Amino acid sequence: MRQVLQTLAALAAFGAVGAVGVVGFGLYNVSARQGHLPGVGIVLHTTFKQSVRLRAPGPEAVPDTIDHPDRIALGAMHFQTACAFCHSAPGRERSATSRAMNPPPPHIAEIAAAWQPRHLFWIIREGIKMSGMPAWPVPGHEDEIWSVVAYLNAVPDMAVDQKSALPGADMARSTCSDCHGQDGRSTNAFVPRLDILTREQIADALFQYRSGARSSGIMAEVAVVLDDDAITALATRFGRPDGPDSGGDLSLGPANEGRALATRGTDDVPACIACHGPGRRADAPVAPALSGQAQQYLATQLRLWRAGERGGGKRAETMRKAAQDLSDANIEMLADWFAGLDPAR
Repeated sequence: MRQVLQTLAALAAFGAVGAVGVVGFGLYNVSARQGHLPGVGIVLHTTFKQSVRLRAPGPEAVPDTIDHPDRIALGAMHFQTACAFCHSAPGRERSATSRAMNPPPPHIAEIAAAWQPRHLFWIIREGIKMSGMPAWPVPGHEDEIWSVVAYLNAVPDMAVDQKSALPGADMARSTCSDCHGQDGRSTNAFVPRLDILTREQIADALFQYRSGARSSGIMAEVAVVLDDDAITALATRFGRPDGPDSGGDLSLGPANEGRALATRGTDDVPACIACHGPGRRADAPVAPALSGQAQQYLATQLRLWRAGERGGGKRAETMRKAAQDLSDANIEMLADWFAGLDPAR
C-alpha cells in the first residue's frame, strides 16, 4: 500500500512539474487558429450549457411584459449598438472578424432558437468565460437585460418586414431619437421623455452615465463615447430651459391613493410633489418633473432607488431614503398617478 501511495505521489508531482513547464514556457499554443485539442471543445460547450441551465432563474422570473412591443424595440436598439458586431442581425451574415473568433459568436438566429428567455437572461447578465461574451456592464439593472431578452425572444416569430423595420436594423448605432423620440417626446413605455426635463438635468445625467456615477448598461454604452461638447449639444436639443412650475391645479390629477401618497406622503415617505411637482414649493429644489413620464419607466426607477441600485444626482441619498419604505403597491400607484398627469406641468 505504501508503495502505491508513493507511486501516486510521484505521478502527481510529475504532473505538477509538467503543468508548470507548459505554463511557464508557453508550450500550450493559445492561437485561435489552432483551436482546442480533440474533445476539449465538446467538454467546454457541454459545461457551458449545463451551467446555464443549472443557474438560470425559474420561469416565474420572466416579466409579464416580455412581449411588450416597446420592450422589444428598446432591446433591439441596444442589441444593434452593443451586440450586433459579434452576433449580427436577422437576415444578415456575421462579419469575417466575428467568424474568425474562437469560439465564434453564434448568429442571432441561433441564439434565439437555442435558449428560453430565462436562460438568455442569465447569459446576458453573467457573460461567459473564455468566449468573449461579457457580463452586463452594471449590476442590478435587470429590467434593461429583460429588454434585450425580449428582442431575442421575438426574433424567431418576426416576419422579414418586421425585422427590417426595427430601429437600428441597418446595423448602425442607435441614435438618441430612436429611443427618446423626436424632440425628446418618447412614446416608448420603458424610456423617459426628455422634453419635460431641463437641459441641466439631461447634461448632469449624461455626465454621470459617462463617469459611472449613475449606472445603466444601456446608457453607459451611449454616454461613454460622448465628449463634453456633445453632451451640451444634446442637452440643449432635447431639454427645456426651465424647471417645472411651482404652482399648479392639482384637481387635474385623479383623486386616488396615488395622488394622496404623492401630495401628502406618509410618516416615512415625504410628499413627492414637494420637489418634483406639480404644485412644487417655490423654495424646493428643482428636481426632475415626473408628470407625464411613462408608468413603466417611473416604476422601474422607484424600484432601483428602493434597492439602492440607482445613483447620481445631487440628492441621490434623499431619494434612496424616500423610496426605501415604498411597497410594490405604493410604487405602482405613484407611477400610475404621475404618468396620467399633463406632461406640461
